[in-house]
Amino acid sequence: MAGNSQRRGAMRKTNKKGMEKGSGGQRRRGLAGKGPTPKAEDRVYHAAYKRKKEQERRARGRHEKPDTGEMVVGRNPVIECLRAKVPATLLYVVEGTNADDRLAEAVQLAQHRGIPTQEVPKHELDRMTGNGMHQGIGLMIPPYEYADVEDLIDNVKSTGEAGLIVVLDNITDPRNLGAVIRSVAAFGGHGVVIPERRSASVTAVAWRTSAGTAARLPVARATNLTRTLQRFQKAGYQVVGLDAGGDHTLDTYDGTDPTVIVVGSEGKGISRLVGETCDTIMSIPMTGWVESLNASVAAGVVLSEFARQRRAEVSGK
Repeated sequence: MAGNSQRRGAMRKTNKKGMEKGSGGQRRRGLAGKGPTPKAEDRVYHAAYKRKKEQERRARGRHEKPDTGEMVVGRNPVIECLRAKVPATLLYVVEGTNADDRLAEAVQLAQHRGIPTQEVPKHELDRMTGNGMHQGIGLMIPPYEYADVEDLIDNVKSTGEAGLIVVLDNITDPRNLGAVIRSVAAFGGHGVVIPERRSASVTAVAWRTSAGTAARLPVARATNLTRTLQRFQKAGYQVVGLDAGGDHTLDTYDGTDPTVIVVGSEGKGISRLVGETCDTIMSIPMTGWVESLNASVAAGVVLSEFARQRRAEVSGK
């Protein structure tokens, strides 16, 4: 019979039931349940899994990219940074660069401040700066160390003074940021707060515009301006937003209490949610045909008036 042949290579049939000796129970395990079906994004062969991994990769690129600082190039910008005492870690000079008064001054200023000078080949500075427009010189500026909002509130409280803080909303020009920092320092303010996103940051341009005051005045970053303003309100601050259509004017406003001044851009102004969080919207009296002021100018005008009020209060006591 087929299958029961005694010839070599024939297969023997059997009626034996159950598992074969030595199977290790593989067939029984194969019949066991495998649990719930994994989500599509957890199955490595599924398109949803690939999309999730791509999103994670992009998120790492956005949020985990290290900030290595900024390279300022060009003889005049480098000298301006050194004169303004912008913190720097290294001065690069291209080997064989023709020396002139500006280059000599840059090297002398760096030596005076204890900043090391390093000669590099031209192609190396080209690579570091991304172009050949460096004029043979570059200054490495380390990342700015931002303050924490909570620390800022605590530090002001420890002084016993009425806090005076400027919060910037929709300000993207670092020159405006630098000018505001300078005004806050000049009129006795205690700090500046900027958003983490869609905002100018403390770059070399802001450093230069602040005329070095960024080294002594704390600048804090906030992940959410609305929640940050609410935190200031809980700490006893009045939050004043500047806008041309304000309910109050600078002429009648009392700025002697702890105050946060919110300044928006000349074009966009203050964003809606930030404006709704403010306790007061205040305008600056101006000649009728002038529509608005630059953000740093508006901040300077209000800071000057509040500083005058505080001096008058102290002298009147």
